[in-house]
Parts: sequence; structure tokens; C-alpha cells
Amino acid sequence: MYLPSFNLSDKVAVITGAGRGIGKSLAIGFAEAGADVVLLSRTEKDLQEVASTITEIGRKALPVVTDVTKPADIHSAIERIKQEKIKVDILVNNAGMNIRSQALDVTEDEWDKIMDTNLKSAFFMSREIGALMKEQGDGGRIINISSVAGKMALRTGVAYGATKAAMIQMTKILAFEWGKYNINVNSIGPWYFETLLTKELLSDEEYVKDILAVTPLKRIGQLPELVGPAVFLASEASSYISGQTLFVDGGMTINGF
Repeated sequence: MYLPSFNLSDKVAVITGAGRGIGKSLAIGFAEAGADVVLLSRTEKDLQEVASTITEIGRKALPVVTDVTKPADIHSAIERIKQEKIKVDILVNNAGMNIRSQALDVTEDEWDKIMDTNLKSAFFMSREIGALMKEQGDGGRIINISSVAGKMALRTGVAYGATKAAMIQMTKILAFEWGKYNINVNSIGPWYFETLLTKELLSDEEYVKDILAVTPLKRIGQLPELVGPAVFLASEASSYISGQTLFVDGGMTINGF
């Protein structure tokens, strides 16, 4: 048999920022692929709605209200997972935000918020889950949601781009350090996708025109198109892939640097 399994049956995935947008789509997609899901976000109402959908699919969901910018909150969430005797197979570091300030206008508060949400949270989640996977003894998968902005200079702003570039480098280093524990660490770099956070931007016809001008597929991404790559990186089908960034970008980065 040459075709490896893309099935996530009986796996458990922990997903940050799971209440909305990309995180919500990945949580539901992973459940459809057979996984149970631990949902982390600050907003309980959003988590409960996603958990309900996952339960309807026939998989288990554990919503845990967590502010992933706070290492103490992350530690508490991991302790809850341990109390529930849950074996974690997959971590998706998806929580993220942006404040679109030009470099000369970025405040210290804006810089700290973006760094804490996008990068600090991903590292401390990875550290906690990585230690748990090492303790469990049979490896695992960590997937970081980076961005095309981690490779290209974009109008998303310097602070956001810096976090996403750092996330790509962090992915490589964690893959290097944790390969001996059979932990695969990879990242996904999306371009523009239709979410609540991008709705206003994508309502601007001139802005969309500029985006499509540098996108070979000439369209905005749809959230289900991120689920397939994430399931691939979470499954046995990607067992010999680590330290890589998969750009899901309609071809935008093919003319990159």
C-alpha cells in the first residue's frame, strides 16, 4: 500500500483562536477528518458554538476559555487537558491579530499586543504541548499559522510581518530541536481569505483589485481551502515533512524573493 492515511480518526487536536475564522474552520475540518478537538479562545460563546457543531459531527470537543497571550493561562489549559486524561496528537497555533499601522505610527502598546498574540502565544503553547508530547512518548504534529507576510513585504504592517517571519524561523528551530522526539513542526502561510477580520478590507474593490493583480489564481481564498493543507500536515501523509512552510496563497509567492 503506497497511499498514506489522511484520516485523523481518534487523534486529538488542540487549536488556538478556535472560536472564529480560520481557527473555527480548522476545528470543524479536523472533526470531519475524525479528530476530537480541544478549543482555546477568550470568548466562551464562540467556543460553545464551535463545540456544538463538532458534537453534531459525532466527535468530542472540549472548550477551554484561554487567553493565550498569558503563559499562566496556557499552563492552566494544559493542566485541564491533563486532568481530563487527554492524549494530545496535534497542536495548531492559530491565534492572531493585527493593527495596520505604518512603521512611523506604531505605538509600543500596538507592538506588544501583536507580538504577544501572534508570536509569544505560539511559542509558549508549543513549549507546553511539546513537553507533553515528549512525555507521552509517541511524537506529534505542531502546525503554526504564519502568513505570506512572513516572506513578502506587504501593507499588513511591520509588526505583523515581523511576527509571521519569526514564526517561520521558530518553526524551523523547533523542528530541528524536537525531531528526535518524533515531533513534526511545520507552518502554513495563507494569503487573503474571506473571514470576519478581512471582510471590511475585501469590501474595498480597489484593494481587492491590487490583491488579485499579484495572485495568479485571480481570486480570494475560501476557508475550506486551508483545511486540506492543515489536515495533510496533521496526518500520517506528512510524516517525513518537518520545518517547512506551506504557502496557501493562490500562487502569490511564486514571484517572491
